[in-house]
Amino acid sequence: MHEHHYLKPLFEPRAVAIVGASEQEGTTGCTVMRNMLDSCYQGKLFAVAPDHETMFGVPCFRSVEDIPQRLDLAVITSPAADAPRIVESCGRAGVKTALVMSEGFSEAGPRGLALERSLMENARHHRVRLIGPRCLGVLRPSIGLAASFAGTPAHPGSIGFIAQSGALTNAVLDWAYMRGVGFSSVVAVGASADVDFGEVLDYMVQDNKTENIIVVVERIRQARGFMSALRAAARSKPVLVMKTGRHPDRTGTPGATGGADDVFDAALRRAGVVRLYTLGQLFAVAGALVSHFRPRGNRLAIVSNGHGPAVMAADLCADLGIPLAGLAQSTVDNLNAALHSPWSRNNPVDLRAADPESYRAAVKACLTDPNVDGVLTIFAPQAQSMPTDVARAVSEAAREGDKPVLTCWMGGEQVKEARTLTSDKGIPTFSSPEPAVELFHNLSSFYRNQQLLRQAPGSLSHLDPPSIESARLVMETALSEKRYSLNEIESKALLAAFRIPIAPTVVARSATEAMVYAEELGLPVAMKIDSADITHKSDSGGVRLNVINLMQVRTAYQDILEDVKRNRPDATISGVAIEPMINKPNGRELFVGVFNDPVFGPTITFGEGGNRVEEDRDRAVSLPPLNGYLARDMIRSARVAQLLGEFRSMPPVAMDALELVLLRVSEMVCELPWIRELRINPLIVDENGAVAVDARVIVQNIPPTADRYDHMAIHPYPSNLESTWTMRDGTQVSIRPIRPEDAEMEREFVRQLSAETRYYRFMNTLRELPEPMVARLTQIDYDREMAYIATVRKDDQEVELGVCRYAVNPDRETCEFAIVVRDDQQGTGLARKLMQVLIETARDRRLKFMNGIFLSQNDRMLKFVQNLGFELSKDPDDVSLVQGVLALQ
Repeated sequence: MHEHHYLKPLFEPRAVAIVGASEQEGTTGCTVMRNMLDSCYQGKLFAVAPDHETMFGVPCFRSVEDIPQRLDLAVITSPAADAPRIVESCGRAGVKTALVMSEGFSEAGPRGLALERSLMENARHHRVRLIGPRCLGVLRPSIGLAASFAGTPAHPGSIGFIAQSGALTNAVLDWAYMRGVGFSSVVAVGASADVDFGEVLDYMVQDNKTENIIVVVERIRQARGFMSALRAAARSKPVLVMKTGRHPDRTGTPGATGGADDVFDAALRRAGVVRLYTLGQLFAVAGALVSHFRPRGNRLAIVSNGHGPAVMAADLCADLGIPLAGLAQSTVDNLNAALHSPWSRNNPVDLRAADPESYRAAVKACLTDPNVDGVLTIFAPQAQSMPTDVARAVSEAAREGDKPVLTCWMGGEQVKEARTLTSDKGIPTFSSPEPAVELFHNLSSFYRNQQLLRQAPGSLSHLDPPSIESARLVMETALSEKRYSLNEIESKALLAAFRIPIAPTVVARSATEAMVYAEELGLPVAMKIDSADITHKSDSGGVRLNVINLMQVRTAYQDILEDVKRNRPDATISGVAIEPMINKPNGRELFVGVFNDPVFGPTITFGEGGNRVEEDRDRAVSLPPLNGYLARDMIRSARVAQLLGEFRSMPPVAMDALELVLLRVSEMVCELPWIRELRINPLIVDENGAVAVDARVIVQNIPPTADRYDHMAIHPYPSNLESTWTMRDGTQVSIRPIRPEDAEMEREFVRQLSAETRYYRFMNTLRELPEPMVARLTQIDYDREMAYIATVRKDDQEVELGVCRYAVNPDRETCEFAIVVRDDQQGTGLARKLMQVLIETARDRRLKFMNGIFLSQNDRMLKFVQNLGFELSKDPDDVSLVQGVLALQ
């Protein structure tokens, strides 16, 4: 599959024009001109300034169309009112990309909005991609591109930096330049009316100069695209994200979203990226990345010459969930032999001595311990201590090891030289333990979050299938009656349709009916007000529990109505719900819910149930779809998890039953986009199972043209696309979308290919797929790509016979495909079948064209795609390649 770099003209332009260039100091046009003059673009830099022939030695022209050289990038610094016309001129001149730095788009009222609309209309019409408006610009230090009005240049390096805020980008550049921290690219996207975070991330994933990516987010325009790009980036490179405006109601940030911060946090974990909260953390991480600081796990060893500082670090480790490494017995034995003074004999390693050789021995021992993933050394100056010599010993020990080391030099003048020494050696260096622990937490979290990224939840087809049609009928009936809040019976009908155990409920509309239903269900019963207007029934006086006889049923019915009418005179009352009293002496009352986050859409919540739901804001949140791993992770992260094991003489709950409820709720969310809110409270779980005692569902209308999973931020695994095909010899072949757990099977499949087949597929003769490529091929985003594998069962194992895939191009109308089948399966019809399935999927996704790039000597492939209907033509840029295009619609 050919890699498209459609943003290459932005990051590596061959020629640049500055529109609105100026000689007036302090203006944007002048600052950009001076920045570009300092770059290596002499002879490839032009200015649009009608009243000048040259400016700072740069040739000037009246318009972009008058420039004789083909331009890749226009930097627009003219007033906002002129920007739409300039973009139109760029389009006629064939300019592919433009940076819009013009002032005036942010002005209040309809004028600014109208200008932005006109700008975008012209850009789309002429196929010009825009960064901005209100952007700081783009820097590509390795080639000398400085198309920005930043006040500080950037060193070349390996960090890709993306932000919306120009002011914050300026601050980061200033900090980094002073410390020698370099960047592969710096992009401040501004309002991101066109090119947004996702597209820049996609470029940085493919950019071999970028090893790590830092993103600073203010607002998210499109959650699916943001998540899709983040997940794609994190599969191959560490990605760290900081969000500003976490409390938009307090900041007044224009355009800021009202999304819940814990949902944003859950989204980042699910995307496999690490979240940063402060600029201090960002700076620390940037410095560590330059030093190639790479924890492979999160077990930390602490080496200190004092108990107090070590305890400070250990306390923060406990708060952040960082486990202190348990030292192996061999490590303890080595330290007993190497240290000549008493030590703590556990982790933290309290040396009580401050001499260099004790530190050297302790750091070396910890780095070789298989239970340790990283070492934090803490030094507090003491009488006759030798901090500089200790720093040398620690640096030498760190150089000999292959695990990360952090240093903390507490104090001032006495440790100044030691701090400089370790910092110059590229070792992350701090003045107090807390930021050191935070840095280790932030970077080691990447590896835990990668486990969440690799989860591609499949269907629950091994379980009793849900009755989706009956659930849909319940909601459609309510919506047809203009009702959006389902009553308790309807809400429980939805749960029952997805096989979630419920307490059966009937609604009585008179005291006599209540007594009849109570006797039929069996006493004792629970009685609750039935009203679409009341969420918290207890607060309104609408609940009576453990009603043991018919006389109490009649009294309770009347009391409920009186209390609710007095407390909630505005509520419409439908009756009183009667259900059996659930008696589970070992039961824990839990809450499971769904709400619609304004940014990320459907979100599942879990926590303690009963009356404490609103007052106790502790909750675990996760984006659907879930699988068993994600459901267990969600349960573990809630504070109520500590009550679910053996507790106060009660046995542990049936965790598999609780997990299944979460999976079923996830399934409901995926398959029923009409659900806007769902509350199961309480869900009572004990050692025997789980039962939903009360439920409430609020529904919404959805656009009739919406696709099946448009409401989801993460596209679920498309189990509906799994199929079986019978080969000519009778072999049953499974054809299904690829999953992350297919990684090892994909590796083995490529190993089995002949050298020629590998060359035709990858355009080189690699025998072993590199880890990043395996991740990219198996951890796909089902929204913007698809890969089908054909497998058979052999000796109780799944064996891959072939794979085909397409990736959607940024225009969202075309895709590029690739296919390869095992050598012994060529000519069996398998390749044609895989392509038929792939083409049909692309058609269903409303793509218009499927493209392919083939080696011109691959005659068999050329004949194969021609028979499928592809039109072939020579690649205008490379005579060794042939292009193929298939019209899909």
